[in-house]
Amino acid sequence: MKKVFLFIIVSFSVFSCKQSDSVSIIPDQKPLPEINNFGFNLNDFNVFHDTVQRGDTFGSIIQNQNLGDKQVYDIIEKVKDSFDVRIVRVGKPFTFLRSKDRYKKLEAFVYQPDRGSYYVIDLRDSVTVYKKTRPIRTKQRTITGKLEGSLSEALSKQGVDVALANRLTKVYAWSIDFFKLKKGDKFGITFTERYIDDTIYDGVDSLKAAFFEYKGKLIYAFPFAQNPNSEKLDYYDDEGKALKNFFLKAPLKFVNITSHFTQHRFHPVQMIWKAHKGTDYAAPTGTPIMTTAAGIVEQTGYTAGNGNFVKVKHDKTYSTQYLHMSRILVRKGQRVAQGSIIGKVGSTGLATGPHVCYRFWKNGVQVDALKLKLPNSQPMDRKNLPRFMSQMQPLKRELDSIANL
Repeated sequence: MKKVFLFIIVSFSVFSCKQSDSVSIIPDQKPLPEINNFGFNLNDFNVFHDTVQRGDTFGSIIQNQNLGDKQVYDIIEKVKDSFDVRIVRVGKPFTFLRSKDRYKKLEAFVYQPDRGSYYVIDLRDSVTVYKKTRPIRTKQRTITGKLEGSLSEALSKQGVDVALANRLTKVYAWSIDFFKLKKGDKFGITFTERYIDDTIYDGVDSLKAAFFEYKGKLIYAFPFAQNPNSEKLDYYDDEGKALKNFFLKAPLKFVNITSHFTQHRFHPVQMIWKAHKGTDYAAPTGTPIMTTAAGIVEQTGYTAGNGNFVKVKHDKTYSTQYLHMSRILVRKGQRVAQGSIIGKVGSTGLATGPHVCYRFWKNGVQVDALKLKLPNSQPMDRKNLPRFMSQMQPLKRELDSIANL
């Protein structure tokens, strides 16, 4: 009986061992797909991402990775010639690459000053520092649409960086009043966009061509360098006429006309009928006022009717004046460029609210600036017209193909 019992015990033990052996056999697992970034296979590390916080320094950031004061000091000394530790800025991302064991030893530190580049401080064998620039690729894109609200809203709906709206308003500042564009007006734009590593969108790179429907007509814009050895671009329409005029259309970026030039207007303060020889643009107090063309400040001062004012002489033919300022920012005799800020909107003098009264002289006579056909600047040199046409026509054909969609 004892022999039988002993046999059963031995058999059970052998069976259990075999069972245990079979359970311990683990089939081969598929290797993890490589995740490469910053020149490393991230699967080989314990990875920690963070951003620089207020009060952080390079030293305090790495000291939190189980490094003593002496180690931090030694690292800073070794990297200072290649990596200025003072460039670490609040909000910028950084990455720790640490060992995968329980010690989580810091093996590399990556700092990204911008989306297009990064610094690596490699601590594995000896301390080395290098900077890498990510490859940037540009892709051309053409879009079309109809305005339902603002241009920024229209671009945003198509996934375009709204900064392009600012660029377009500057290009068309002399030929289109964007406040007079109507709902349903068409537009078309060809532009290039930047992509970092082919995947990270980095905004609009350049404007190649555009049109806007304005007062029933398509107004085109094409960049062109008259000097092929220069990077200076001006914008021209499809006939080679410069879009940029000698004068801006208005002294404010955002236009709200409340009173036009007229020989017969009821004055809201004096309560009498009299001529109004200017154009009133309403805006909040403090809004910047721009000179509409380059010139020399001819006069600044204050009168009971005009309030604080500035007058600019542009050439032998043209002068402009800006009234009712809250502040004057230029002095008599000062040379100003087109678009220079010369004052701030106010309601000084005879004014019922904050606005700028914009007055315009031609040959010493006050005229309606909105009805003038003002001269263009930098007209197309005739010898450059064939080169411009050859560059412009393929872009125009593409825009025209979508304009009729």
